[in-house]
Amino acid sequence: MKKAVCIISGGMDSALSAKIAQLEGYEIIALHFNYGQRTQSKELECFRKVALAVEASENYEIDLPFFEQIGASALTDKSIDVPTGGIEEGVPVTYVPFRNGIFLSIAAAVAEKHAAQTLFIGVVEEDSSGYPDCRQNYIEQMQAAINLGTKDETSIEIKMPLVALKKSEIVKKSLALNVPLKDTWSCYQSEDLACGVCDSCRLRLKGFKEAGSIDPILYAKEEV
Repeated sequence: MKKAVCIISGGMDSALSAKIAQLEGYEIIALHFNYGQRTQSKELECFRKVALAVEASENYEIDLPFFEQIGASALTDKSIDVPTGGIEEGVPVTYVPFRNGIFLSIAAAVAEKHAAQTLFIGVVEEDSSGYPDCRQNYIEQMQAAINLGTKDETSIEIKMPLVALKKSEIVKKSLALNVPLKDTWSCYQSEDLACGVCDSCRLRLKGFKEAGSIDPILYAKEEV
């Protein structure tokens, strides 16, 4: 059976990406990173539920504490406030330096260990927070680098099935494929009730509104 390493953050996008991998007939190897993010415990809880839902054969929960040491992001440095005033232009302070590059490098190591042919990552370029490491051409370049830096017999394809979708399309597709959205988390700063005002909450709420659906998770506020 063909194998895929799926990077699953616990969010809606990566949950849908993993579901697509399952429906494409892959044996799922689920991979999650604890990197000192503000909502680390909640994301880990959601990862475990999503991994169970896609019948992952193996789970990896990898700790990356150095992201807190590096800082430079509102997600990992509590001295930097998470923006709550609305989605801004440019790269926001919630960007974690080279996070997806590091995630993909570790995912490649896991894939090589298991002789997996594919990596799945739920990056979204068109309707995202403006992170440079979510761009399609960047992921394609990472694929080339990974295959240059692994064994000759290793050939890994990185699939990003959501990269060109809008958040509303992600919501609709998730509902159509019975992705457990109630078990996903997008909020950047709260683990009990989603704040509803950070960039990620706003994008998620906007997606549900445009899809004509109600988000199954609870919010302290709901502003789009």
